[in-house]
Amino acid sequence: MENNEQKKVVLSLIQPTGTPTLGNYLGAFKNWKAMSQEYACLFGAADLHSITVRTAPADLKKRTIDLFAILLAMGLDPEKNIIFCQSHVPAHAQLGWILDCYTQFGEASRMTQFKDKSAKHADNVNLGLFTYPTLMAADILLYNADYVPIGADQKQHLELTRDIANRFNGLYGDFFKVPEPFIGKAGARVMSLQEPAKKMSKSDTNQKSFILVTEDPNAIVKKIKSAVTDSEARVYYSEDKPGVSNLMEIYSACTGKSFDEITAEFEGKGYGDFKAAVAEAVVEELRPLQTEYAKLIKDKAYLEECARNGAEKASRIADRTVRKCMKKVGFWQY
Repeated sequence: MENNEQKKVVLSLIQPTGTPTLGNYLGAFKNWKAMSQEYACLFGAADLHSITVRTAPADLKKRTIDLFAILLAMGLDPEKNIIFCQSHVPAHAQLGWILDCYTQFGEASRMTQFKDKSAKHADNVNLGLFTYPTLMAADILLYNADYVPIGADQKQHLELTRDIANRFNGLYGDFFKVPEPFIGKAGARVMSLQEPAKKMSKSDTNQKSFILVTEDPNAIVKKIKSAVTDSEARVYYSEDKPGVSNLMEIYSACTGKSFDEITAEFEGKGYGDFKAAVAEAVVEELRPLQTEYAKLIKDKAYLEECARNGAEKASRIADRTVRKCMKKVGFWQY
């Protein structure tokens, strides 16, 4: 990171809520390696965010380590990028509290994700769920991020981050960099294999609807062969053929072929041939990641070393930001 001072800064944190899906990989992760060549990137496991939903301690730890290993297995170089765990950098929580005091109750209460998650977890509507967006703002503003890759469900949170930064800057002078959404190469939009009208999600109760990036190749083949299609038995892209179009999207993302090329390739062939080709392409796409992950997850010492180094690099930047921020606010420092 120190060598990338002239590059624009991109920050992307992911919650360790379970193994990422093929949708996460093709929709976002696949582009990160290329992105990391052009930008000064910070990637991390947002484990502080994940405790808004009650999680067994052993599960939280395992999921965080797994996600950290997957980030490395994707080919993200820990020497060229900062790869860290959010809870290893106390400045996130520290700045989060300060920003709580510069966020209006009405702003926070308008966040649609709070409403959605409150309804989903009615037995545990905690304050962390409510102040989640200000912690996210702290994540971003700590590192003077120029860009943040976000999905549609996070647009509102980034807007709040921008509002908080502008409010603070209006009070204390130009301090926080106001971040922009990252508009990079569009990733594939991968839908459920069983209900192609909705996005692929690991929380789906139907195990056949999603593929995890670490899933056994034989299981991947079975799931794709059982994917919903239609009765027409012709491969072409159309809104009227959501199942086939979803498989085409996946095949295109894995092979680089256009929809027209895919249609031509399977002209006169049935869905059996098509699904077999898609399954093979997915298995081959994930093979390097799976091979590297299998090696890394056994090397506890290396993972801990990378996490420690990442936290140290992240903390150097984050601690500096917090100290300057506290000075602006008027805290007594020595």
